Amino acid sequence: MSGLGWSTAFVVDNPPAQAFAAIIDVRGWWSEEIEGPTDMLGGEFTYHYQDVHRCTMRVVELVPSERVVWLCLDNSFSFNQDKTEWIGTRVTFSVSREGDTTHVAFTHEGLVPEYECFAECSTAWAGYISGSLKSLMTTGTGRPNKAEAKTAALAP
Repeated sequence: MSGLGWSTAFVVDNPPAQAFAAIIDVRGWWSEEIEGPTDMLGGEFTYHYQDVHRCTMRVVELVPSERVVWLCLDNSFSFNQDKTEWIGTRVTFSVSREGDTTHVAFTHEGLVPEYECFAECSTAWAGYISGSLKSLMTTGTGRPNKAEAKTAALAP
């Protein structure tokens, strides 16, 4: 990766350990449909949103209260010609104390304007990061995608 990508940041009053705990609680701010570990080095998890987006991430760096990095191993979009955009990109969260506040920085390295998904993905990340994740940190409640209801026809 070139280091280029989409970034955003915000400040909260929480201590770094609390902010970090919210970040790795991916089900609490991104999607209730996350499968797999999100809080351990080497852990792999899958994100799913309806038939629109699926991706598999591996936690490739984890420094408690400071930094977590995901590597996108697999990806599929229903709305793109190139269904594989994101594969090989990195998602980084950095947490640092600044006086009485905590600075939270997010970068999706490799998510660049040349990507077909850039407009949709950067808008979605803005909502998840500056909206849902920040809300989880400041109020204890995020706004993740809800789990899809299982139909009665699938019951034994």
